[in-house]
Amino acid sequence: MNLLFRLVRVVIAAFFRRRLKVLDESVLRFIVWPNDLDVNLHMNNGRYLTIMDLGRIDLTVRTGIFGAMIRRRWSPVVGTVTIRFRKSLLPFRSYRLITRVVCWDDKWTYMEQRFERKGEVVATAFVKALFRARKRTLRSRELLVAIGQEQRSPHMPPALEALRLAEGLSGEKPGRA
Repeated sequence: MNLLFRLVRVVIAAFFRRRLKVLDESVLRFIVWPNDLDVNLHMNNGRYLTIMDLGRIDLTVRTGIFGAMIRRRWSPVVGTVTIRFRKSLLPFRSYRLITRVVCWDDKWTYMEQRFERKGEVVATAFVKALFRARKRTLRSRELLVAIGQEQRSPHMPPALEALRLAEGLSGEKPGRA
């Protein structure tokens, strides 16, 4: 139930917060509640992924993507998530989730999501996602045009390029779903 309250709070608050450009950072603050914990009494690794959804929702609402999704019946799809845990988040501690778009190609959008506590990085994740438009994959350019933020993608950082290429080791061509 706590997740539902978090979702409602994030969505409602996003409509009243400052509008973001596609390359701006979304920053959300949370507290580790008892239902976020695992048997080691720190935040469960799966909960990080759930909280990351909230960061991406805030970003989509505040950039105008959410409105375009609703009007055009687009749906977001996550293709890959890679996360590195550095420190634990303990019960009743506050933390921040910073979400930002790093770059994109014709099909995929690459995001970074960082969990921070008192200025220290707790976990860092990279997310590869796309949007579906009914029976086809939406081109990144179409998405940017729809929200009035058409621009060129920044260059993909070497660390993210290495992760993208590592996907090819699984037999999948990098950048393909």
